[in-house]
Amino acid sequence: MSFRLLPEWATQDATMLTWPHKNTDWVDILSDVEPVYVTLCQHISQVQKVLIVAHSDALKVHIFTLLAEAGVDMSAIVFVVAPCNDTWARDHGPLTTANHNGDLRVIDFVFNGWGNKYVADLDNNINKQLAAQVMNKQIAFHSSEFVLEGGGIEINESGVLLSTSECLLNPNRNPTLNQTQIENTLSQQLGARTFLWVDHGYLAGDDTDSHIDTLVRFAPNNTLVYVACDSADDEHFNALTAMKMQLESFITADGKPYNLIPLPWPKPIFNKDNERLPATYANFLILNNTVLVPIYGDEHDSLAVQQVQKAYPNHTAIGIDCSALIHQFGSLHCITMQLPRGFLK
Repeated sequence: MSFRLLPEWATQDATMLTWPHKNTDWVDILSDVEPVYVTLCQHISQVQKVLIVAHSDALKVHIFTLLAEAGVDMSAIVFVVAPCNDTWARDHGPLTTANHNGDLRVIDFVFNGWGNKYVADLDNNINKQLAAQVMNKQIAFHSSEFVLEGGGIEINESGVLLSTSECLLNPNRNPTLNQTQIENTLSQQLGARTFLWVDHGYLAGDDTDSHIDTLVRFAPNNTLVYVACDSADDEHFNALTAMKMQLESFITADGKPYNLIPLPWPKPIFNKDNERLPATYANFLILNNTVLVPIYGDEHDSLAVQQVQKAYPNHTAIGIDCSALIHQFGSLHCITMQLPRGFLK
């Protein structure tokens, strides 16, 4: 029986986090970023479990102390001890498919540091540790030779897979495969029925080659949530306007246009080296009955939360300050991975 990647709003067992530590690029701002992780654990643990990958036993003890002192329900915390290079769980985490009977199949794709930009040997071994330590033993676990990051794809309840051509067709991922071969692979391994390729849109400071989860997201009932830039003076204006036009041209299986919900555009944020940081409201995280929306102390924060709430009316949208996260060029969705119901033993 065929398996298909589950949309993010499918019922979840847990959310996976890979905790930052002194041997990651977070070292200079650990005191700023760890409180964000603690806040996430406070929110997530109220609706489901939190699976935390800790680089070492010593870090596990440190994390336990932080969360306990913050009043987190520790019965909702599951630890996996596994060495890691970095913390981008969305991209090194497992992708879980299901069939009509509800049987799960976990796929461990190759993570190559976004096209061999960064060392990722430890991160690429984390999923095997999840399978060994906490995964339901009845679940099939498949290691794929295909290079793929979770942040590079979106799928809806109809099996429509959404991605950017800049990322998935980039020769730094699967250089021997053309678009047709890539689509065939994703159809076979993730059960994708049709594909929507976004050919425009980028974020300054993004080093993922335009991951879709920073630009456009699926919501139920043929809805696309996307970032919209209304400032003609902004360097993103032309690309994001072209992206909007392309989204307007997409049609569903029954020949109708998608319901489009625009997200506001935050004001530019720069780091101490005057590099623009990739702040985006599209990098939200869907939980059971809740959506956590990254906010940045910007005047558009409240509107962003309202727009996400409109896209997910059966969820409660909550803003989470992610100003610290974007200093490593990612945000809320990038540091998390959902683990569907039945994943944990």
